[in-house]
Amino acid sequence: MRGPTVTLDRGSPVPLYFQVAQQLEAAIRSGELPPGARLDNELDLAARYRLSRPTVRQAIQHLVDKGLLVRKRGVGTQVVQSQVRRPIELTSLHDDLAAAGAEPRTRVLEFGPAPAGEEAAERLGVPAGTEVLRLRRLRLTGGEPLALLTNVLPAGLLDVTAEHLAEHGLYETLRSAGVNLRIAHQTIGARAATAAEARLLDERRGTPLLTMTRTAFDDNGSAVEYGDHVYRADRYSFSHTLVGR
Repeated sequence: MRGPTVTLDRGSPVPLYFQVAQQLEAAIRSGELPPGARLDNELDLAARYRLSRPTVRQAIQHLVDKGLLVRKRGVGTQVVQSQVRRPIELTSLHDDLAAAGAEPRTRVLEFGPAPAGEEAAERLGVPAGTEVLRLRRLRLTGGEPLALLTNVLPAGLLDVTAEHLAEHGLYETLRSAGVNLRIAHQTIGARAATAAEARLLDERRGTPLLTMTRTAFDDNGSAVEYGDHVYRADRYSFSHTLVGR
């Protein structure tokens, strides 16, 4: 539990809460307060800075509103992990995180043959109940969960192990197997976290999550992967460029 040194100009027209917020923000931006760092509670900060508790609370709320701090019950006020901004391209999350130097880690939660559900079967162009390869993985960065990834592939497409997928991205693995990903249909949305998702992603049940479904096709036009992913909205966003006609 900590907070950086703050110097206040009590004769300045700049409100005291804003002076505190600015200096805390500077400490976060510089890395003095790294992602995951916890601040002292409001009473301790108020005593340290010789301010009223409402002034400190207003400064903290200003940074919460900017997405730099988060309040967690039972934990306190923490610096938010840097948000991952992902361009909308035909790449995997693992590839994008690795390229950004984010050092992704993966926990394989499910791996093996399974009957295709109706949605996955329709996306892959096979009858419902057809045996497919089903993967479910938890992707982490900075020691914190970021995304829950569920992927379904045609049976026999890959000769791969769960141990391999704990160290390598799915698209990297597909490319290594000679699968040439050419095009994908993708939908981005949002919904509330289920209890199981919230537990895995270290969120509260009902917290809004970003969602993405994708069906990828190879250069023969065959569907080779259906993905249904959910992401922590406080740590992840999609970005793309729009061009006028």
